[in-house]
Amino acid sequence: MYERSRNWLLGSGARWVRWTALWLLRLADLRRARTAPAPDAGTVRILLFHAYGMGGTIRTVLNLAGYLARDHDVEIVSLIRERNQPFFPLPSGVRISVLDDRTRDKGRLRRWLSRLPSVLVPPTEPSYRRCSLLTDLVLLRYLRSLRGGVLITTRPSLNLFAAGFAPPGVITIGQEHRNLAAHKPELRKVIKRRYGKLDALVTLTRADLERYTRAVPQLHLTCIPNALPPLGGGDASLDGTTAVAVGRLDRVKGFDLLLAAWRLVGERHPEWTLRVYGSGPWRERLRAQIEESGLDGRAFLMGRTDQVGEELAKAGMFLLSSRSEGMPMALIEAMSKGLPAVAFDCPTGPAEVITDGLDGRLVEPGDVGAFAETICELIENEDLRRKFGAAAKRTARAYDLREIGARWDSLLAEITEPRRSSRPGTAVEITERPAHTGPRRRRTTSRAARSR
Repeated sequence: MYERSRNWLLGSGARWVRWTALWLLRLADLRRARTAPAPDAGTVRILLFHAYGMGGTIRTVLNLAGYLARDHDVEIVSLIRERNQPFFPLPSGVRISVLDDRTRDKGRLRRWLSRLPSVLVPPTEPSYRRCSLLTDLVLLRYLRSLRGGVLITTRPSLNLFAAGFAPPGVITIGQEHRNLAAHKPELRKVIKRRYGKLDALVTLTRADLERYTRAVPQLHLTCIPNALPPLGGGDASLDGTTAVAVGRLDRVKGFDLLLAAWRLVGERHPEWTLRVYGSGPWRERLRAQIEESGLDGRAFLMGRTDQVGEELAKAGMFLLSSRSEGMPMALIEAMSKGLPAVAFDCPTGPAEVITDGLDGRLVEPGDVGAFAETICELIENEDLRRKFGAAAKRTARAYDLREIGARWDSLLAEITEPRRSSRPGTAVEITERPAHTGPRRRRTTSRAARSR
C-alpha cells in the first residue's frame, strides 16, 4: 500500500493532487473574498523552513523579526523542527510556533504521511528532500487558517505556497535570499508562472531585482538588503596574521577554491593562517584537501560558532570565495568590524557591497591565482589594509538595523494601503548609499485590496 501510494505521488498523482487542490481552493476563495478583512499590518507572521537551525537566512530573519516586534504583533512560524532548542536566541517580543515537530513521536497516520513525498514542493527546490506529504498538509492547513495580517515567506518553496494557497485578506510578501539565477531552470519556470500572485517580493540586491523585473513584470518588487545583526567583540585591530572565512561548507561557498588560493599564499607568507567557520556536507572533502595540499597548521576548519563577532575581531582580513551569493551577510559583518575583504565578484552581492579599491578588492570569479595574488598584496601592504578596513566600516553603516528596518516599515505601509491610482509597472529609483541596494518598486494593488 505504502509503495503504491509513493509511486503514484512520484508520478502522475502529484500533478493531479496539485491541480485539484488549486481548483478547490480557488472556489473557496471566491466566497472568502466577499468577507476578507481590509489590508492590515498589525500582525506579521514570518514563515521559516527551520527556525531552530543555523544559517544566515535564519539569523537575519530573526533580526528583522525583533525590529518589527517594536510596532507589530510578530510570530515566527517554523515549518519543521529538528532540534530541541533554537541555535540562535529568539528576539524579545517574538513568538514562535512549529507546524511539523520532528523532535516528538508522531502518531501512526502522521508517520505514514511523513514517509510519502511532497506533491506541492517543486523537486528542484533544495528543501524538497526534507519535505513530505505531511509538511504539505500541515502547511496548507496553517495557511488556510489565517485571517488577515501580513505573511512573509523566506524561500522559494514557501513563497510558492503563499502565492498559491494564502486566502484573500492575507498580505503575502516573499523574500529571495539567494538569487533567481541560482535556482535550477525547472524551478525558475515555476517561479515565473506563480510568483505574480504574491503581493510583493523583496530581493537582497539590485542585480536580482532587475532579473525579477524581467521575469515577473507584473509583480510588486523592491530591494531591501539584510540588516546587520548584533555582534559581540570590538573592532578588528588588524594586528593579527589570520584570515577568516565564514559560511556553509558546500560547493556554493567555494572553500575548495579558497584552499587552493591559500596554498599559493602560504608559499610567500607562511606566517599567516586561515580559519574557516561553518559546517556542512563538504567538511571531510575540505579536510582531505587541506592534508593533500600540505596546509596542516596553516588552514583550519573551525566548525560552527555562535561567537562570530568575537572571531572576526581577532582577524586581519576577511575572504569570500563563493561561486554564488544572495547578499553575503558574513561579508557585511566583517566590514562592520573594520576588516578589509577580498571577494570573488560572483553573482550576486559582493559587487553591491564592496567598491573595488576603496573598501576591499574584487577578483574575477574562480581565478584562484588572482585571488591569491590579491591576498598577498594586502598582506604586504599594511597601510592599504588599514585604509580598506576604515572605509569598510563606513560602508557597513548603511546596513544598520534602523536603516534597513525603516525600509521594511515603508514597504508594509505601502503594501497595506487601499486601492491606489498609480499605474502598474511604475518604477521608483532611490539612489542613497548603498546606491545599488535601494528599492526599485513595481507597484500593484495588494492581494487584500484586489479581493474586495
